[in-house]
Amino acid sequence: MKQILGVVLATMLGLGGAWYATRWFSDDSHPTSMTLAENGDFTLQSVNGSISLDNFRDKVVIVYFGYTACPDICPTSMATLKHGLKQLTGAELAQVQGIFISVDPERDTPEHVQKYAQYFHPNIMGVTGKPEVLAEVAKRYNVTYRKVEISNSAMGYTIDHSALLYILDKKGNVREQVQHVVPATELANSIRRLL
Repeated sequence: MKQILGVVLATMLGLGGAWYATRWFSDDSHPTSMTLAENGDFTLQSVNGSISLDNFRDKVVIVYFGYTACPDICPTSMATLKHGLKQLTGAELAQVQGIFISVDPERDTPEHVQKYAQYFHPNIMGVTGKPEVLAEVAKRYNVTYRKVEISNSAMGYTIDHSALLYILDKKGNVREQVQHVVPATELANSIRRLL
């Protein structure tokens, strides 16, 4: 009986995985190019006030969604971005802006998220916003996240979230979506292609 249940479970997981992969990689469900005017633009709060993606129209922008209390994925993603930026020359780096968007405005003030972002690299800016604004921006990038309550924990809750780095060209178009564990040289090369 246990063997039959195991086979049934494995079959269901396999079918589910195949369906998910089909949906994820289909052109309709996971676009790889978005235009600034239609999808990618946002106005969020930084330590210096409101910041829009349009403020960086002349730069290649790397956007990442996360939160500062994230125990593992966000530090890994930010380290990937840090090491990718370190591969660039000074002239190249002057044309690049990293943006860390916190989806945890309850804990992440603009000051806190900026300090977090700057810890990794001076070319990374931290921003956040009201929950409804963040939800709309995340939707434009096909980012998913949800608050998960944790009992018997000082944190109180965590946030499950997707972990992609979005690379935008100088016109604000999302040109690449890069996994958060990509090698630094590969990330740097993706950025260079858009300079």
